[in-house]
Amino acid sequence: MAQLKSFVRPGLIIYLVVISGFLFLPRIVSTFNLILFQYGITFAIVALGFNLLLGYTGLLSFGHGAYFAAGAYGVAMTAKYFPDLFSLEILIPIALLISFLISAIFGFVCVRHTKIFFAILALALSMLLYALLFKFYHLTGGSDGLYVKIPMLFGHTFANMRRPQFLSGFYHYFLVGMFFAAYIVMKCIVNSPFGKALQAIRDNEVRAELIGIRVRRYRLYAFIISGMYSGLGGALWGFVNGHVTPDVSHWIFSGELVYMTLLGGFGVFAGPVVGALIFNFLKLYAMGSTEYWMFIIGATLIIIVLVLPGGVAGGLARLASRIKQPSDKGAA
Repeated sequence: MAQLKSFVRPGLIIYLVVISGFLFLPRIVSTFNLILFQYGITFAIVALGFNLLLGYTGLLSFGHGAYFAAGAYGVAMTAKYFPDLFSLEILIPIALLISFLISAIFGFVCVRHTKIFFAILALALSMLLYALLFKFYHLTGGSDGLYVKIPMLFGHTFANMRRPQFLSGFYHYFLVGMFFAAYIVMKCIVNSPFGKALQAIRDNEVRAELIGIRVRRYRLYAFIISGMYSGLGGALWGFVNGHVTPDVSHWIFSGELVYMTLLGGFGVFAGPVVGALIFNFLKLYAMGSTEYWMFIIGATLIIIVLVLPGGVAGGLARLASRIKQPSDKGAA
């Protein structure tokens, strides 16, 4: 009974407060800040998948922009070449399928290596995709990219809406729903026997192999799941941004995903979500305030590494545990 109460108090109540806050945001904040939040939520989905590799499998990738681009271009190219299929209930599975195929192909090559070799190989493959998106101008729009129009949903069109109105209305609730669905699924994955096997591989690859875990296969599965999360985030981001360019497959964008995860803390499950939301606002307001915004971003990362090595969420979790310890001793 005591365990049930301890779960309900901190866990369920916090989730309900966060969900309620997300749902009421259109009534609380301006349209500008709401759209910034939606950018952050799409990156949070990507960061959840990225952390499956970094935090739970121990593999650092500098090429996850490729799978983000797969989802985003899947949506944009469907709009251009198959306009009759441009409906949300079709586009999301298309984005997941394309990101699955690309991450399965790239992952098959990458998981044969570890550490710096894995990171560089993932980066090289993502730059290969970047070059293809950039050079195939007649198919992908080249450096100009592709426009993403407002989609349909089960035959219902939002054609009379401007994008800010669409994003402030139905799409916001759809996006929040997709985020929490992705969050719950990832939570189940990392707490499943498969997730525990990934953590065993991260902690000691040799021991994991000795107890019967097929290390390379499990890494490939983790890579594919992570890539599909990136593709889902890329598809949802495409509707918010309204335009897709090859830059999202560049290694610089992939580096930003690493930054988000480090900023929030990859040792805490919700850390990448916190990092993605903070980074999105930090980057935009830094860019709007000074031309030396990259200095601000770099200085922030250095401070986080030195002061909060576990990231923002990791620091908050450590603070909460310290506050809880005296109360537990007092109760005892």
